Amino acid sequence: MPFDPVSPLNLVALEEQVLNDWRERDVFAESMRLRADAPEWVFYEGPPTANGKPGIHHAWARLFKDIYPRFHTMRGELVRRQGGWDCHGLPVEVEVEKELGFSGKEQIEAFGIEEFNARCRESVQRYVGDFAALTERIGMWLDMDGAYWTMSPKFVESVWWVFKLLWDKGDIYEGFKVVPYCGRCGTALSSHELGQPGAYRDLTEESAFVRFPLVDSDLDLLIWTTTPWTLLSNVGVAIGPSVEYVRVRGRDGRRDLVIAANRVVDVLGEDAEILGPISVEELDGRHYERPFDDVPLDDESQIASAWRVVVADFVTVEDGSGLVHLAPAFGEIDREVGLAAGLPVINPVGPDAAFTSAVPAHAGVGVKDADPAIIERLRVSGRLESSVAHEHSYPHCWRCSTPLIYWAKPTWFARTSAYRDDMLRENAQIAWHPEHIREGRFGDWLENNVDWALSRDRFWGTPIPVWRCTECGKDTCIGSLAELTESAGVDLLALDPHRPAVDGVEIACGSCGGTARRVESVLDAWFDSGSMPFAQLHYPFENEDAFEKRFPADFICEGIDQTRGWFYTLLAINTMAFGRAPYKNVVCLALVVDKDGQKMSKSKGNVIDPWSVLDTRGADALRWNMFSAGSPWTQKRVFVEGIDETTNRFILTLWNTLSFFVTYANLDGWSPSSEQKASAHVLDRWVRSRLHHTIKDVTDALEGFDALRGAQALDRFVDDLSNWYVRRSRPRFWKESDQSAHATLYECLDTVALLLAPFTPFISDSIHQRLRSTTRSVHLSDWPEVDAAALDPELEAEMEIARSVVSLGLAARNDARLKVRQPLARAIVLLPDAKRPSDPIVAEIADALNIKDLETVATLDGLLDYSVHPNFRTLGPKAGPLMPALKAYLATADAQVVRSALEESGVYVVTIDGTEIHLNTDDVEVRAASHEKFALAQEDGIAVALDTTLNDALRSEGISRDLVRALNDLRKEVGLEIADRIHLSLYAQGLAAEAINTHQETIAGEVLATRVSIEESIQPG
Repeated sequence: MPFDPVSPLNLVALEEQVLNDWRERDVFAESMRLRADAPEWVFYEGPPTANGKPGIHHAWARLFKDIYPRFHTMRGELVRRQGGWDCHGLPVEVEVEKELGFSGKEQIEAFGIEEFNARCRESVQRYVGDFAALTERIGMWLDMDGAYWTMSPKFVESVWWVFKLLWDKGDIYEGFKVVPYCGRCGTALSSHELGQPGAYRDLTEESAFVRFPLVDSDLDLLIWTTTPWTLLSNVGVAIGPSVEYVRVRGRDGRRDLVIAANRVVDVLGEDAEILGPISVEELDGRHYERPFDDVPLDDESQIASAWRVVVADFVTVEDGSGLVHLAPAFGEIDREVGLAAGLPVINPVGPDAAFTSAVPAHAGVGVKDADPAIIERLRVSGRLESSVAHEHSYPHCWRCSTPLIYWAKPTWFARTSAYRDDMLRENAQIAWHPEHIREGRFGDWLENNVDWALSRDRFWGTPIPVWRCTECGKDTCIGSLAELTESAGVDLLALDPHRPAVDGVEIACGSCGGTARRVESVLDAWFDSGSMPFAQLHYPFENEDAFEKRFPADFICEGIDQTRGWFYTLLAINTMAFGRAPYKNVVCLALVVDKDGQKMSKSKGNVIDPWSVLDTRGADALRWNMFSAGSPWTQKRVFVEGIDETTNRFILTLWNTLSFFVTYANLDGWSPSSEQKASAHVLDRWVRSRLHHTIKDVTDALEGFDALRGAQALDRFVDDLSNWYVRRSRPRFWKESDQSAHATLYECLDTVALLLAPFTPFISDSIHQRLRSTTRSVHLSDWPEVDAAALDPELEAEMEIARSVVSLGLAARNDARLKVRQPLARAIVLLPDAKRPSDPIVAEIADALNIKDLETVATLDGLLDYSVHPNFRTLGPKAGPLMPALKAYLATADAQVVRSALEESGVYVVTIDGTEIHLNTDDVEVRAASHEKFALAQEDGIAVALDTTLNDALRSEGISRDLVRALNDLRKEVGLEIADRIHLSLYAQGLAAEAINTHQETIAGEVLATRVSIEESIQPG
């Protein structure tokens, strides 16, 4: 028996067997050894943060990271696939804080930085095992033994090196700026972190319209704020240079208000009384009474410049009052305007985003929590004009979900804005998939680039390698452990470059000789992952040649959220350091959602555990669904029913086709031979053309990073193979004299296993090894090449028409309730070009439709009956009193003549009692119906009319076919094997007996009967 029998498909069991085989034979390593001297195709693994168990979205990305390296390996290239783990940063710290029950930095400091960081290290290592297990189980080949860890001393040292490189170029600086700030985490965040999923959330909060009384005046300025807590830090009011302001009468005896003219109605209502205009010049420089005097100015000399009106271009009248309150401590625009105008800064907020003791009324209260009390104080003081609920999108910490504030503080920055044009230039050379990301989401982000806030006032991260002199304040940047050793005068080459160990290292100031200590901040963890192209190799301290060969990457892949994350930090760091983009092709995946398009969350109960799918459906089922069910650029809806549907439609169909082949090949004792000649049979020629067309389509798709198009090409081919080629060729598998069907089906299945290997690596390996009777993995094979000689596009087109004809013919049979086993005399076929198909194609159509003859016609005339149906709603007004006569006329009119007139000119003219009535297609409808003796179906210019007239010979043959079907069903019921021979005794009389006698030889052949006897009565026993 040349082929192992095929059992019913159990994907989970099959995959476990294949996985064990991969482990035992170290197939991944063998695939690398085979390509050791081949050209490199470089893939960078975007390091996942191992701060929890991986979810279905991790599987989504990892599958796309796997398919293209597998493809390029089979194409003869070396793809190393080094894994990586993102170890630092808030994601890990917040996870450990949850485990310890902590809610802020103070608890960490009391617990001890050393012990806390040890817990962070342990947490990363714990969850890495979960990621590694999932990675292996889904069939992603990744070098996890040689993976880079961003917390390793070598990796950190390379990050220090690039930091100093940028430092020496003047691209690192410390600035006092307003930055997004998380009070719970106690650290600033970067602008790109605000682009992470879920960072902006819709909130409904109380906003306030507040009166600021002008000094020495009977007028109040009206300002609007969505952050009432910032009013305690107010030092100015901005007005627009071209805004028209007016004086509006105050209600209920209150002072008059100043407001932008076109905001009066929206803010104060239609009954507000405008008293007259107020010019910008009248307002500019005027002083007003501050809303709260809780916090005094540090320097009384600043009073003269504080609480006054300034003119600023940023003021708009799209919302609010057209007057903007300024708190330079809590807004970057406020800060810039305040600096230009000489306004002081009042900052009564601490690192926990709560008011300090400088505001006794709210000391220790989180600023956002203080809003209701502040609004109430405004109401009591008479300063509150009104408060309204305001819905807006507000930034939150992407790791702990705390609402952020904008807070002025010292922060280290990378001068990315200076490289905006360079990054745009490099971005233009990158092939984005989908393409619109280049100029859209990513390009827009680069166009509006701001300097990167690098420092985090945290604990577990790459320490910023800057030492500041305690005496003269000079900063020294260190770029390596060797340099630190030299500067400190002690051997620090084995130092773990993390807090708190590195915090204790002191160096001598190169300027004054004083003691310099490291600044406390650590780097944004995104700086680590953006450094991975060189840091994974410990460049430039070693592996210089390897880095030069592997930079830039040919391919990277992550979710669309990484346009604000890893995609950006990679481009920023490497453009600043090396002047070029670190990647050539980017596959940018949409987000994973549930079957209703909703984001998955534990609170909604719609989270899918990837292991629940893998343990019940299998990895290949998940993979095929991910690749074939919809574009990766649109939201990926993942649900078990969808996975089952794609599995049944494609994987199960392929497996059943394999089972069919193995069964009949073993029955006939067929085995593959290199001497097999190309078959001349039309079905073999057609399916081989389709096969090599599919090779081209799948190759082109994967070369273009379009897995969906490749999957669709395979899906179409397997459908063609199973539902047309095998179905039409089934009788040929019993003909021992012609085994071309065996050879052709073998070639198709063997090639499909190769093409399918990057998509579904488990089942393709199983099919490949079974067909080739080998233990060698399909993933060690070369990618199939297109045989141009096998391509026959004309035959493919002709067969496509034939399949359409058959489909319509079967539909016509169904409408006429004529089963396919009943032969019919003829089919009349209308084709677009009226060209009769070739004889072999006609034979396939006739056999598929079970007809004796096929005629082709250029028109359906003669096959259809036409009738005219008046539309009385439009005819009534036209015909008026002539309507009865017109109705009678149309009832007997020649419908064919009416149809021709409407088709040629759009008008059919009727003369009734000397009056012409012009009828159009709105007035009458000409309907077509097939003749009573025909069953008709038509679509897209093709029509099939079946002659339903039956004579005795046709009925007799139909009876014999029904009998064959019943007998073969009986064979299955009694458990006969496919090749078992039988003796057949039949009881029949009348027409049935005649049918059996007439078709006895055919019946015997179809049911494998060596003897057939017909009895007129049932014999005992």
